[in-house]
Amino acid sequence: MGLTGTVLAIDAGNSKTDVAVLGADGTVLGAARGGGFQPPVVGVAAAVDTLAEIIGRAGAEAGAATGFAHVSACLANADLPVEETALRAEILGRGWSRSVRVHNDTFAILRAGLDEPRGVAVVCGAGINCVGMTPDGRTARFPAIGKISGDWGGGSGLAEEAIWFAARAEDGRGEPTELARALPAHFGLETMYALIEALHLGRVPFARRHELTPVLFRVSAAGDPVALSLVHRLAEEVVALSAVALGRLGLLDEEAPVMLGGSVLAARHPQLEERILELLAERAPKAVVGFVTAPPVLGAGLLALDETAAGPEAAARLREHYGA
Repeated sequence: MGLTGTVLAIDAGNSKTDVAVLGADGTVLGAARGGGFQPPVVGVAAAVDTLAEIIGRAGAEAGAATGFAHVSACLANADLPVEETALRAEILGRGWSRSVRVHNDTFAILRAGLDEPRGVAVVCGAGINCVGMTPDGRTARFPAIGKISGDWGGGSGLAEEAIWFAARAEDGRGEPTELARALPAHFGLETMYALIEALHLGRVPFARRHELTPVLFRVSAAGDPVALSLVHRLAEEVVALSAVALGRLGLLDEEAPVMLGGSVLAARHPQLEERILELLAERAPKAVVGFVTAPPVLGAGLLALDETAAGPEAAARLREHYGA
C-alpha cells in the first residue's frame, strides 16, 4: 500500500545504494542502505532486484511499499539514454509507481548542491563525469564510459597514469619522478619493478590501485614536476567539462553554479583547486564554484519533490534532515 503523496528517492552507486521514502512535505518517512548497483555485471533485472530489497526495507519503515506518487531513481551505469530507457521499463514493471524518472547518479550530486535545478556538476571519484540541468528540463551530459568516450581522469585513471610515469622513470624511458619511489613504498615495496610484478601476478589486487591517488597528490604537493603535471591535467579536464556543459545550456554568459563533488574533488587538494579556479576564470568567468558534501540521496529526493511540485518548504525540510 502507498501513502498519499509519498515519493521514492533512490541513489544507487557502484558501491552502495541509499533509498528514502518521502512525504509530500519533504519529511523522511523511511530510509535504507544496501549494496552497489551494477547492471553491466549482473543484468538489469537482477540489479533492480537488489533495489527491490532495499526499497522493501525503507518502505516497511515508512508503511508504504508501493503506490508512490513518483520515483526518482538516480542510478550508476545509466550512462546512455538507451540504458535509462531499459532501467525505467524494469522499474515501472515492479509496480512501485506509474511515474518514474531515471537519471544518471551524477544528477543526484548536482541537485544536492543546488537550491534550484540549474547549474553544472563535475564528479571525480573512481571515474569522472559531468552533467548540467536547467529548470525547464534541459540537460547537458557526456557518455562518461571511459577512454572510448573521450574521458580522462578519475581516481583510478590518475593512479594508472602515475604508475605509467613511475615505471618509465625507473627504467630510464621517462623523466625522473619521486613517484617511482613513493608508489611502491605505499605497498611496502622497494621498486616499481616489484610493484609491477605484484600487480601483474595479483599479489596486490589491481582494484587497490585507487589507493595510489592520494600518494600522487602528496608527491605533487612536495613539488614533483611529473606529479604536478597530472594534477594540472585533471584540472584542465574538469574545466573543459564544465565549460562545455555551461555552453550547451546557454549559461556561459551569466552567473551559474559549477558544483564539484566525488572523493577526489571533495578532498580540496590546494594545487588542484587553485588550478581549476584559475582556468575557469579564463573559460567561464561567471561560473560560481561550490563543493558538494551532502549525501547524493538528498539530490534524488529533491528531484522527486521537483517532479511533484512540492515547493520550497518541502525542499528545505528535506535539506534540514540531511544537514544540508
